[in-house]
Amino acid sequence: MSPRRNPVLGIAAATLGVAAGVAAGIAADRAGKHRAAMEALETPELLDITPDEEHVVLTDDGVTLHAEVDLPAAEAARAAAEGATLHGRPEELPTVVLTHGYCLSLRCWVYQRRALKAAGYRVVSWDQRGHGRSGRGEKDSYTIERLGEDLHQVLQQLVPEGDIVLVGHSMGGMTMLALGEQRSEFVVERVVGAGFIATSAGGLMLANGGRVATFGRLMLERLGPGFLASLAERPELVKRVRRVARDFEDFLVEQNSFASPVPRSVVRYTADMLLSTPLDVVNDYLQTFDGFDKRPALLEFQHAVVLVFNGREDILTPPAHSELIVEGIPGAEHIVVNDAGHVIMLEHPDLLDAHLVQLVDQSARARVEQLDVARQPHVRRVVTDVAKNRRLKRLEKEAAELARARRGRSGRSRSARPRGA
Repeated sequence: MSPRRNPVLGIAAATLGVAAGVAAGIAADRAGKHRAAMEALETPELLDITPDEEHVVLTDDGVTLHAEVDLPAAEAARAAAEGATLHGRPEELPTVVLTHGYCLSLRCWVYQRRALKAAGYRVVSWDQRGHGRSGRGEKDSYTIERLGEDLHQVLQQLVPEGDIVLVGHSMGGMTMLALGEQRSEFVVERVVGAGFIATSAGGLMLANGGRVATFGRLMLERLGPGFLASLAERPELVKRVRRVARDFEDFLVEQNSFASPVPRSVVRYTADMLLSTPLDVVNDYLQTFDGFDKRPALLEFQHAVVLVFNGREDILTPPAHSELIVEGIPGAEHIVVNDAGHVIMLEHPDLLDAHLVQLVDQSARARVEQLDVARQPHVRRVVTDVAKNRRLKRLEKEAAELARARRGRSGRSRSARPRGA
């Protein structure tokens, strides 16, 4: 994925290339489309989650990887194990391991971590090298192959035994395929389920661009290949420009990450993850996407229960990428979500949560019942997040009624004033 086709770089380049006046103008333009919906969806719910355990995994090349573990309540774990495991014991349940995508961090899984923990499952999430709270590697270590080894070391330390369900978003799904390619026996023996979320196995161009990516491409071409490297050496300048162009930055993230209204706090939360990744790390990862093709590794997951989940309006990994994954894994279930973009776990969290809980439950049961999942028929469903749409319509209606009531009170107040007042 070259800089010319990368919406993340489009966001970075565009944000750093505008003046405060332009930022304010475009932010105002955004307001006309989604502002009421975004404000209606806003809730006091906290986006952060406090893990039960924090760990540091040391890789064989000396990089420290930050990982967090969420532990379910004993009662929830017992309920999940009932009928889904051989002896009905919680320790027989699979551990869910979440791997984030390019320029994100483990924070992107906040909703899924809560849901899976509440459903009775132990959850491990981690920051890929150069992202979040993990350490940085050498320039030439930012490859999908190296990430596959990192994932294996996380699993060895934090899930040394028992069944595993792997879930990966975008580059995280690519990391899972690298693990399958490198550690085939491990995957066949330990991995009972896999969720490929808005990701790609290769064979197709990543990102179909869009106006923001196009603007970013033009910026990068004008400023030259050393643009990101030079900015990386001036972090204070980047911070100052980001503060000035904050509204514009939100606009770019919203346009490239989501295809339906989300709370403004979620847009900001996503922007902070995307644009907190060091720019030289963003740049160093780029070459690993060019020519990426791990389609043969898909067969390493044919024994597992597999969910392929993507947004219909995803501009980075369009639905055609998911179709290739489904074609390569017999028996995979494919869910395509209307009005959904690339960062689908934050855009349609309840919908994804439900499918992931179902994936883990089915994976545990398939192991006990020794099902040949590869013989299961392909299932492809195009779904709409009806619950979110209903909630949005209800909230917008309530907001409109409240606004009318306020205007009515204001009108009565003015008419009640004495003449000459």
